[in-house]
Amino acid sequence: MEIWVNPRCAKCRSAVSLLDEAGAKYTVRRYLEEPPAEDELVAVLGRLGLEPWDITRTGEKTAGELGLKSWPRTPEERPRWIAVLAAHPELIQRPIITADDGTTVVARDEQSVRSVLEH
Repeated sequence: MEIWVNPRCAKCRSAVSLLDEAGAKYTVRRYLEEPPAEDELVAVLGRLGLEPWDITRTGEKTAGELGLKSWPRTPEERPRWIAVLAAHPELIQRPIITADDGTTVVARDEQSVRSVLEH
């Protein structure tokens, strides 16, 4: 199991605590220090069943500077969104957990974290 975290994020710390309480074996990836490549993002989005704009933190300062709220959310624009997430990992929603079987969730609540523990 792998969890993408920003250590300053309360939701990330909470998810790690829940994994620890459950005795889960996992690897922490500080995705701001080790950003995912575009192909990794494509794979994660596929496992999540989401589009890149679904996991983009549009309230971040960088998002405002880039004007992301006005970007089209279309299949044609998908590569552009993925490229911006790879270039600016602070825009990626967190935490993201991938279980050993490939099940992946954006673990922003206790229920989501617990759902990957079943895999």
